[in-house]
Amino acid sequence: MASIFARALGEDFQRLHPMLQQRFGVDTESGYACVGRGVFSEVRRGAWWTEPFLRLGAYRNILFPDQGSNIPFTIENYPYIDGLGRPTVTFVRTLELSPSKQRRFDATMIYSAENGGIVDYLGTHQHLATDLVLEVLADGSLHLQSTSQRFYEGFLGFTFPPAFTGTADLYETFDDDRGVFTIQVQVRNPVLGFLFGYRGEFTCTFPAIPAEGAPQRLRPIREEHRQ
Repeated sequence: MASIFARALGEDFQRLHPMLQQRFGVDTESGYACVGRGVFSEVRRGAWWTEPFLRLGAYRNILFPDQGSNIPFTIENYPYIDGLGRPTVTFVRTLELSPSKQRRFDATMIYSAENGGIVDYLGTHQHLATDLVLEVLADGSLHLQSTSQRFYEGFLGFTFPPAFTGTADLYETFDDDRGVFTIQVQVRNPVLGFLFGYRGEFTCTFPAIPAEGAPQRLRPIREEHRQ
């Protein structure tokens, strides 16, 4: 079976840079994962009034209020079959803000035949879900944009009004001259404006998938069946 990204992009997947095809080709049947290590040259947040929102998100590894430059990070993409039988890929970013302080930004992604694309579950408990729109640009890079956001907890489930959401735009490229992946992310709100963003570069290894699939430390504590 094709990876969740290949299914979402269809024929356009072949237009991705070959290194991005390898990176986003992770799947349980492919037999490998993708682990990136690099440096964020810049991590920044919006104006002072965005800080409480970002601090709230830090409790569930969704967002965080920290800022800085030249911050080492890892990004771990492991494919596995979740407890609901869905092919899933982890997107766990860990930032080393200091020798004694880390921040994590957790996401798990599935391909939804129902929605016709990728659903991105955010945080440790998959309380937030958002649909992703994927676009291959002319230079073979990938543009990923989040759309509507939904909240799920117990019997509760609703879609956030646009004024209470943050739209993320992610761009990933591969620099052939330097042999590195580059990444840039901005999260914006239609009322508050810029909330959070980062940019940097990294190199990847493609380790074999462990026998147990994705390591337990990368998986969500709770899995949400609603999409």
